[in-house]
Amino acid sequence: MNDEFVPAQQGKGAAIPAAALDYAPLVLVPAVAIAMLPLVGSFPTWVTLTVAGLAMGMMIFIMASGLTLVFGLMDVLNFGHGAFVSVGAFAATLVLLPLGDWTQADSLALNLSAVGLAIVVAMVATAAVGWVFERLIVRRVYGQHLRQILVTMGGAIVTEQMIHVIWGAEQIPLPLPKALRGAFVMGDVAIEKYRLLAVAVGLVVFATMFLVLNRTRIGLLIRAGVENGPMVEALGYRIRRLFVGVFVAGSALAGLGGVLWGLYRETLTASMGGEIVVMVFIVIIIGGLGSVGGCFLGALLTALVANYAGFLAPKLALASNILLMVAILLWRPAGLYAVARR
Repeated sequence: MNDEFVPAQQGKGAAIPAAALDYAPLVLVPAVAIAMLPLVGSFPTWVTLTVAGLAMGMMIFIMASGLTLVFGLMDVLNFGHGAFVSVGAFAATLVLLPLGDWTQADSLALNLSAVGLAIVVAMVATAAVGWVFERLIVRRVYGQHLRQILVTMGGAIVTEQMIHVIWGAEQIPLPLPKALRGAFVMGDVAIEKYRLLAVAVGLVVFATMFLVLNRTRIGLLIRAGVENGPMVEALGYRIRRLFVGVFVAGSALAGLGGVLWGLYRETLTASMGGEIVVMVFIVIIIGGLGSVGGCFLGALLTALVANYAGFLAPKLALASNILLMVAILLWRPAGLYAVARR
């Protein structure tokens, strides 16, 4: 018998040993960053690349975090997730463009207020789209992966065409608010202001998800549903309602990510979400299906590796994410922190 099991002789009052924290994946991000310092050569350049990678990783995490729960809990391959990112970015224009006086004012408070309102509108819009998407499309193909791929891709195409109908086929400029432009300069190191905002928002989202999943009853049900959905249903909980709630929340997070991604690009197209959805799937595969912590680490790793590769070997930049995924899966076939083994 393994030492980790509690012998029956210890009685009913014996404490169940807590699972040991796996520290190995936690050192990957700092290890990669430190290993790149001598290769980059210049400390200021390394700092700029690292902060830029962390900011991009936070935006990718926000877009991927909802999908990793949907994938892990519902076993749904939602290839329409990228369309929610696009909807969120375009919904933000309903606020940011009319409030041009706020975004162009030389006031950080007004700028952040405009961005905050845009985020609320985007999350509400994408939550509504996600609810309709789940009821009309996803609900009919639970447990049928091939059909899920086909119908969600079809739903993404329809959603993109609806964006063309509502906002037109032309690109829409979405300039950064005035106070978020430029960079903080400390000696030879320049750090863009907007990237710092993206890092802050990403940390808030991660902390909120961690607390909800680990410190609340609904979080307990979600994690239990990832591990054993039928058992949660047998205990009297409506797992279907839980599915819908998770899908809607994941869609809202995609909308939040869409706002940040749109401001980062400063130009919106209906296909912008589809262009990044492959990266999102790479991240959740690297992190482990259903693992928010793994998704967080996977997003940071993916963005940092892409940034460093783009600087050191531009020709390898496009393939860097695939190579990273292959390396991680050779080390841990179920991802960094596997929760749901499919």
